Amino acid sequence: MSERVVLVGYGPVGARLVEGLLPAVREGRIDLTVVGAEPHDVYNRVLLAEYAVGRTDRDGLDMSDRRVAEDAGVRFALGTTVVGVDRNLRVVRLHDGIRIPYDRLVLATGARANVPTLAGLERAQRHRSARPADPSALDQGTAPLPRGVVALRDLADAEHVRAAVSAGQRIVVLGAGVLGMELALAAAEAGAEVVVAYHSAAPMNRTLDENGGRVLAAAASAVGVEMMHHARAESIVQRYDDHGQAWFDGLVCADGKVLAGDLLVLSCGVGARTELASLSGLATSAGVLVDGASRSWTDPNVFALGDCAHVADPAAGEPDGRVPGGPSGLVGPGWRQADRLAALLSSGVEGPAAVERPGVVMLKAEGIDVVAGGAVDADPFSHAPGCHGPQVTLWADPARGAYVKLVTVEGVLTGFVAVGMPRTGAELTLLFERGSELPADRSSLLRLDAADAGMPAVGDPFAADATVCWCNGVSAGAIREAVTAGEPTVACVKSATRAGTGCGGCVGRITELLAREAVPA
Repeated sequence: MSERVVLVGYGPVGARLVEGLLPAVREGRIDLTVVGAEPHDVYNRVLLAEYAVGRTDRDGLDMSDRRVAEDAGVRFALGTTVVGVDRNLRVVRLHDGIRIPYDRLVLATGARANVPTLAGLERAQRHRSARPADPSALDQGTAPLPRGVVALRDLADAEHVRAAVSAGQRIVVLGAGVLGMELALAAAEAGAEVVVAYHSAAPMNRTLDENGGRVLAAAASAVGVEMMHHARAESIVQRYDDHGQAWFDGLVCADGKVLAGDLLVLSCGVGARTELASLSGLATSAGVLVDGASRSWTDPNVFALGDCAHVADPAAGEPDGRVPGGPSGLVGPGWRQADRLAALLSSGVEGPAAVERPGVVMLKAEGIDVVAGGAVDADPFSHAPGCHGPQVTLWADPARGAYVKLVTVEGVLTGFVAVGMPRTGAELTLLFERGSELPADRSSLLRLDAADAGMPAVGDPFAADATVCWCNGVSAGAIREAVTAGEPTVACVKSATRAGTGCGGCVGRITELLAREAVPA
């Protein structure tokens, strides 16, 4: 008899699980039903900014062919939400009253954009205690966001931004994380007038140290993005059109300054969609609490993946009830969770949980190179030479937009920031990935970006075992094999290896590798 699996959520991570389960579905061992709130086929949310500024078309966001899964026997209920789970009877209830039985339930409900506590946005805030809603209101509070305010979490948001960019309007971005900065830089390049407002002293403060962020801010200002640091937003002001409808007109800061604009894009982080799990009596913290096999702490027949999953050891709870950590927020770890769970559900054999290494964050922006990894907040003057603890090396040339910070423990790179130093950044990424020791002469890394640079310190970043795509763990050697078996194009590489289908940060390296392979020996 087939095992009934119900998957709630059809985003990139859910789609990866579907793909992994297809052999078992075809063989009749698994009966799979997928419930998704959006009516669309799965698409890449990470690349919504690329679509919003016109760098890619709608087809460029597609990630899977639903017809293949349907032909295999998978049933889809899109444009539908689950509003209740009876774990005793093992039944999920949809918003239209339909009930679907399950043997195993998988939650891949993702995350929703945080709506900040600004005057004028109060009714749009959705609280965790709210019950799941019909699909059109899944992420709304008691009212939708005001006209002219979007969060860039779905296609509808992207269409609003796309229209504003096409019209050359003034866009206010609230929040300067990696996604907010990517959107701001891309929109400015496409001809929009852009201002970025953020609380901290420098942008990307969760990824970069303050000095690296300041160099990035200067580079963004140089290409036309207005950067407003220490801007504590308090409210929005609205204007009324000829039909009496209110539209966003400006963002009011604590110092009284009003940042006028035609469109406000909220880039204030995300929160896991956990209300369904909470109402079902499942343990939650920053997300649905699961172990290394993605199994709920509360119910062995329930699993959670991706942005809604908080992976932690059940013994990791602190005395006050808090659980350290939270969802990774990255597509790569979610995909690896989906691959492991597909193997478990298909075979019944639980494999070893992968240990996720700290990821590397790359800013996708034309002409501005930023890459960072690991912990980068160490004080360069807190440890004298020869002492135990992290050692810090700094190099800065702010006038030319260049900055490097290296954090090492016993010579091994544990954190780094590189701004405006693309070849140095690529070398540091390789060192960080391999857990390698830095060269004794740290300055040799800086010379990689000189016009007369020689070979990298630790070898070729396009060596066979060098990782090119972090989201999918694809090496340069695997890409070469795919090119040999197919066509030397980025599209071929994506299709054969999945490299470049996640955050998109590795597409430039794939293109460079293909160019290298095309040069006759």
